[in-house]
Amino acid sequence: MAAPSMAAAIAASLPTPQSAPTPSAPSYEAIPASMSKVIDIDVEIPLTHVQLDGLVVSKIIKHSRESGGSSAHGLLLGLDFDGVLEISNSFPLPHHFTDDDDKSMKGVARYQASMLRSLKEVQADDSVVGFYQAMTLGSFYSQSLVETQAIHQDKLRHGGVVIVHDISQTARGNATFHAFRLTKAFLDAYKKNNFSTDSLIDHRLTFSSIVEEIPLRIRNNPLLSSFLETLQSTSPAVGNTIPPQATATSSIPHSFSVLNLGTANVTRNLEQIVEAMDSYKTEEGNLAYLQRQIAREKARADAYVAKRKEENATRVTQGLAPLPEEDVSRLFKIPPEPSRLESMLLLGRIDAYSKSLEETSGSGLVKMYAAKAGATV
Repeated sequence: MAAPSMAAAIAASLPTPQSAPTPSAPSYEAIPASMSKVIDIDVEIPLTHVQLDGLVVSKIIKHSRESGGSSAHGLLLGLDFDGVLEISNSFPLPHHFTDDDDKSMKGVARYQASMLRSLKEVQADDSVVGFYQAMTLGSFYSQSLVETQAIHQDKLRHGGVVIVHDISQTARGNATFHAFRLTKAFLDAYKKNNFSTDSLIDHRLTFSSIVEEIPLRIRNNPLLSSFLETLQSTSPAVGNTIPPQATATSSIPHSFSVLNLGTANVTRNLEQIVEAMDSYKTEEGNLAYLQRQIAREKARADAYVAKRKEENATRVTQGLAPLPEEDVSRLFKIPPEPSRLESMLLLGRIDAYSKSLEETSGSGLVKMYAAKAGATV
């Protein structure tokens, strides 16, 4: 038996939502109409935006920096209230190398269950509302992310969200966070496990319609805001021998990242595009080979059916009983049409790398022209 996927192992440890019992004879006063939408937990309130606490932002950035790549991922905790998904905490998950490692998957599931149990014991938020994933150069499309998000949208109340964090943008001093969830059309095709050409046309699916972005807001509590103000404020040196203007220092060192021409990531970005293009070309070659196999088997089946009809027509003219019709699917094993999901994900990856290259090269050219003009002054 094949080992379960990593997303299935993580989903197995998620708390199963329980429906509240309906009282048979309520003896309390009726809820006012103005408050019914807020108090009724079963009402369908569309999700308007995601609110991310500053503590969660710092945790995700720290985990992504320590992991040193796009393998950083973890769970998001919080609650959804009146159309707002409030994410107040998070914790990282151990990195697993392959989905075939059954021992590693069980260890991750046990670790997740232990963390949720510990958070519940200290009266902290222990409701899973999604997960986060680090990415590089704006590309986050992968089979594992789609599989995990599909399970979350099936188990969680509002479907949960995935927060993607771009490490390359953070390295340039611009922390980037986006909230996504799968579209209804893609989720319907995923549940049917049908990504054939006809299914893509019926659902109007392209790489740009796999996910939909949800507005994201970052909220800082007063204590964290005061701490940041303290770090940014200047502190005069002890003594009056030197003017305060000359001795004032800041807890946060000055950043000169804006002076970087931004040409270091262009080479890497081009390498990623070439690699993604090679993968897409290989995938298209595999699909073309499978399509030729399907066409060959269908031609054999059609030729067999035509020959049998011709034989039956000859037997009828000779006054003989026609031969019984046989099930062609049992005689010829026609393979199903291959899935085009991987091709769509690769196209999404190429599009993300291209947009990142456009942004990086555009700002780099402006800085290079400005540096050249400044050097001649």
